[in-house]
Amino acid sequence: MTPQNTAATPASARTRATAYRAAPSKESIAAVRALSGSSDQLGGKNGKGPSISRFTIALILGCLLLAFLCALSFAVGSRMFTLDRSVDGFLNPDANTIESKLIWAKRAPRTAAALLVGAALAVSGVLMQALSRNPLAEPGLLGVNSGAAASVVVGVGVFGVSFPFVQLWLALLGSGVAATLVFMMGLVDSKPNLDSTARLVLTGVAVNACLGTVTGIITMFNSKAFDSHRFWVVGSLENRAFEQVLSALPFVAVGLVLSFMLIGPLRALALGEDAAAGLGVPVTLVRAATIVAIMALCGASTAIAGPIGFVGLVIPHVIRLLAGADIGRVLPLSLVYGPVLVLAADILGRVLVVPSELEVGIVTAFIGAPVLMLLVMHLSTGSRGAKKSRMGAKAQAHDEAGPAHSPEHGRSPVF
Repeated sequence: MTPQNTAATPASARTRATAYRAAPSKESIAAVRALSGSSDQLGGKNGKGPSISRFTIALILGCLLLAFLCALSFAVGSRMFTLDRSVDGFLNPDANTIESKLIWAKRAPRTAAALLVGAALAVSGVLMQALSRNPLAEPGLLGVNSGAAASVVVGVGVFGVSFPFVQLWLALLGSGVAATLVFMMGLVDSKPNLDSTARLVLTGVAVNACLGTVTGIITMFNSKAFDSHRFWVVGSLENRAFEQVLSALPFVAVGLVLSFMLIGPLRALALGEDAAAGLGVPVTLVRAATIVAIMALCGASTAIAGPIGFVGLVIPHVIRLLAGADIGRVLPLSLVYGPVLVLAADILGRVLVVPSELEVGIVTAFIGAPVLMLLVMHLSTGSRGAKKSRMGAKAQAHDEAGPAHSPEHGRSPVF
């Protein structure tokens, strides 16, 4: 070997090592292909046949179901209408009929609020699970719900705020402050060995606990704040007005635009932070933009209806079963199936305990709790199956290697 080659060898080795560390592994690329539905098992030729048809079928069914639920929402309440009369009353807002007056005064704003809240919660759930790479994550981990609740309680109990419109803006402000606090504290690199996403989740748990304590102390000593918090915290769409929906609409629009812009970077982030950075993705910027989108979506929905649970947790999993795990399909479908769940829960709440009503947050909890238990069982079973498959693959590879690659082969005899 010439001296020049000898001198160049360490530098070349370092270059190859750096390139190796920056490049994603074959296993990671295969995992992303599986998530995006591009594998042969999910697609036909070029991985596009069944996956596209599944998405199209799920989208059409979801839109038809949503249209039916909207008409049913206009018809169901303390006074029942037939579907044709309810649709006619909605299409003729100036008609001097009881259907038209009741629908446009009460049921149409309530339905619009359900559509907006359902879409915002479902999309924020998809983003939160993609950001944390945790299938059981939900938007409340960022402290949005507890921040909104604490700000409303402080406004009512300390400053005497009684107007619902002012409480809406207080909830938006509180959710934004809480999410910003979680984001800033979660990025402090005090634990170098701890993944930044794990730090973010742990910080969210701590902030939730602190804000919950503040809310509990104020409601304990202020009966007015307790009454306001008691009716708001369960999640309700009753007596909502178009003004409240229009006030939250710009925040939801900003969150949705950001969400669709982040589809590509979040796909790369599924590889892991190091691999995504090696692919040229600005990980910190993507994480910050995702949290801003979650904050806008979940904060606006919480300000309208209070903290409605399980929508952001359940809907992404249902969509993955219907159309695959690619976020490019899950995110658009969540705009349809999130409102389907919230609107269906609201309609059920109106008819289950007539003449009273169940709040929509209570109904979604009844629906979401058993689904969550099934998801946990499914995930644990899947992880055990994957572990057994990996062990079987390793054993097969060891058997195929033969005695030449066994640890005992080539060992010096001991005398």
